[in-house]
Amino acid sequence: MSKIISIATGVPLNKHKQTDLFSYADEVYNNSADDTRKLGFLYRQSGIEFRHSVLADFTEPEETRTFFSADKEENEVPSIGDRMDIYNRYAADLSVKTIEKCIAGIIHSKEITHLITVSCTGMSAPGLDLQIMEMMDLPNTIVRTSVNFMGCYAAIHAMKIADAFCNSSKNANVVVVCTEFCTLHFQKEISVDNMTSSLLFADGCAAILMQGTHAGKGLKLENFYSDVIFKGKNDMSWQLSPNGFLMTLSGYIPELIKADFEELVATALQKTNRKQIDVTDWCIHPGGKKILQSIAQSLRLEKENFAASYEILNDYGNMSSPTILFVLKKIMDEIIENGRENAVVFGAAFGPGLTMETFTATYD
Repeated sequence: MSKIISIATGVPLNKHKQTDLFSYADEVYNNSADDTRKLGFLYRQSGIEFRHSVLADFTEPEETRTFFSADKEENEVPSIGDRMDIYNRYAADLSVKTIEKCIAGIIHSKEITHLITVSCTGMSAPGLDLQIMEMMDLPNTIVRTSVNFMGCYAAIHAMKIADAFCNSSKNANVVVVCTEFCTLHFQKEISVDNMTSSLLFADGCAAILMQGTHAGKGLKLENFYSDVIFKGKNDMSWQLSPNGFLMTLSGYIPELIKADFEELVATALQKTNRKQIDVTDWCIHPGGKKILQSIAQSLRLEKENFAASYEILNDYGNMSSPTILFVLKKIMDEIIENGRENAVVFGAAFGPGLTMETFTATYD
């Protein structure tokens, strides 16, 4: 198997308080004091305090907004082309800065042998991978792969690909970078899905460096395991439209995950001859507070077992694919700081399908 040697994270400059984001959403969606009260309750219960966005509009006065208007009388919304223009303008820069932070002091950029880009919020050809290559002056012969439109579990899928590269090439230096601008796809149409997306999703980037097991200290990836709950295929989806990408995220998702998660964990751990009691660190994608609560109930664990996930949710919201790497970085930093070389990490993320991807890792 392979090792995660380093993890770095990055966010756009615009840091918005959840209370301010509520004020913006209230302008867009609500027509009465009762509507405001209900949406305000959901925002307060979200477990989120801050979110970042590539756009400043959400906390700017109406007259200085450049992309989204909150005016109900203003029917025009940015097209999918307008949104992709913003993505293409800013995604590569944030990706490069995060990659450079990830590899600093470990390898030179010229030593990167494989580049895997991950995103479900922006696509073009030539795309993010070639933009990064050009900006970092990477070798033209580098092996590159793009993971697109898989949603919140895509980072684990990319890790599986990186693991295969490391296993096939002893000297591989594989960089995975997940870059998502979820807030570009804000929708003004009043619907439960749009309002749910407006209170959860945010922008961010994470990069990891993976090498073979002969490398220095790192998180040794021991096993990957995935499953699909087809009965939930209509409860979580991500669709293209002329006015951006449309998210469906039903209230049934936490219960669907809860019903199957204990069995998923047991099956995944069995592959490494372990049981739930052997796990020291839970790296769970914080898709929302209710999802974390449902997993805790399924595994009969306390909230404290998912402290890293709750902290990332509070500080950043749900950034889709980079989010689990933000959680993993927090866990890895704590393991290193406290010298816990016996740590066993179990990670899981969820996305359209309903797909559940997992990994098991030890610090070695």
